[in-house]
Amino acid sequence: MNRPEIFVFDAYGTLFDVAAAARRLAADGRFPALARTWEALAESWRLKQLQYSWIRALAGNHADFRQVTAEALDWALEARGLAGIPGLAEELMALYDRLDAYSEVPDMLASLRGKGAKTAILSNGSPAMLESACRSAGIEALLDGVLSVEEVGVFKPAPAVYGLVEKHFSVPPAHTVFVSANGWDAAAGAGFGFRSVWVNRRREPVDRLPWRPHVVLDDLSTVPELAG
Repeated sequence: MNRPEIFVFDAYGTLFDVAAAARRLAADGRFPALARTWEALAESWRLKQLQYSWIRALAGNHADFRQVTAEALDWALEARGLAGIPGLAEELMALYDRLDAYSEVPDMLASLRGKGAKTAILSNGSPAMLESACRSAGIEALLDGVLSVEEVGVFKPAPAVYGLVEKHFSVPPAHTVFVSANGWDAAAGAGFGFRSVWVNRRREPVDRLPWRPHVVLDDLSTVPELAG
């Protein structure tokens, strides 16, 4: 592997736990119905969020990620029998702006910086969503950049999104380590020319796509070992 100049991370599902909003709200006791079904809701919400982003990208009908996230939540609440509960959707959307980072994230980013590597986010999220999440997780100072698809107006895995890294950091794909917990994203990143790392937290099979990630990890804790 060429010595990487920058480590670029997907945000949602990779650095930030997308199930955290439903889990935290279920735990506070104000919505008993959510407590019984929060895991299924979180799963449906995430799946629809991704599906809507892909459909909008293919159809050339872009909307920012907050709108897509809200529309996916609306569908998921109805699918799980939770539609119409006063305040539930609003509370979940507010918590989505303050998602928990996975426990290993701060130390992992600090270790990379200690090795002289640059770090950045490349995400479907809108700038405001990403700013809020990074601030809430306390990782702002550990990042050299936060790149949003809003700059090109299309969601991943459009090549224009991955091209934002070279545009902003003047680092060619072969000298970029791209890390994602989404198998399709890690595969597309490899196809673009990144040194691609898939964080396979759920121990899923590798996606049957034309490209495969170069490295597969269980979590982010060993990512700094790839530096140098």
